[in-house]
Amino acid sequence: MAYGKSIELFLVNGTADSLITAELSNWNGKAIKIPRIEVPTCSREDIKQAGVYFLFCKEDNGKDSVYIGEAENVKERLIQHLRDAQAEKEKYYWNTAVIFIGRDLNKALIRYLENRFVEIARQCNRYEVLTKNTYKNTVLKESQVASMEEFVDNVRILINALGYKVLDAYTNAIPKENPVGDTEKKEDIKLYLERVIKNVGKIEAQGTITSEGFIVLKGSQISPVDDNTVPDTIKEQRCISNIIDGILQEDMLFSSPSGAAMFVVGKSDNGLTRWKDENGRTLKEIENHEMMNEN
Repeated sequence: MAYGKSIELFLVNGTADSLITAELSNWNGKAIKIPRIEVPTCSREDIKQAGVYFLFCKEDNGKDSVYIGEAENVKERLIQHLRDAQAEKEKYYWNTAVIFIGRDLNKALIRYLENRFVEIARQCNRYEVLTKNTYKNTVLKESQVASMEEFVDNVRILINALGYKVLDAYTNAIPKENPVGDTEKKEDIKLYLERVIKNVGKIEAQGTITSEGFIVLKGSQISPVDDNTVPDTIKEQRCISNIIDGILQEDMLFSSPSGAAMFVVGKSDNGLTRWKDENGRTLKEIENHEMMNEN
């Protein structure tokens, strides 16, 4: 059972685009979000502590990327990143750093955390992870591992609240009907698309609705051709996506079911009527059913 959380956000300079701290009730850790341009002049003592940090970037192709690191003095390490960028030793450009500090963190603990965050971020696959190497064999006591895993869970909550879903796996939002009541776990609904494409054959794909949009699932068939009815943004996604032999190699998030359908078939399509569940109900029918039940 999930319980509510209380988060305290503090706009240090009175604006949301400047330094922000975030804290969870009953946790001794803290998040500090700081823009790149404020790092050199920031005199706060807490960013000089041991901790882990996330550097968020936007690549030229529009893809989000992140560098995850650790340091015994986070501010010194961030300054080194800035120097490396000036010396052209770093090829990426980050705009925002999110730092996590906590009581009694030491070198072994922050190495453990860095490795865990890199692993989770790669599994979630929302951001390209720029970190190359981490310490994978940090030896901790059982009690320390338990404490650090709690730290990881709290960081997930805070970094998500700050607007970065780097540690957040895609979660489905539309449940199947649940005849036994809301106290039971609701399974996620899976949707299917089938369409015959001229000179290509039958295309089959799977998808699901989430709180962020529509996901075309890994393993879906993607038409190798498209036409001028497909928006340029969708065409670009088709070009840069990880597709091998017509098979999508990773989950892809879209803002609408229709965008997802056009990505799959390479033609203009109505996702509300094209995507169907295992019983043949269209997404439009499913949503109408949900609204009727709500009323």
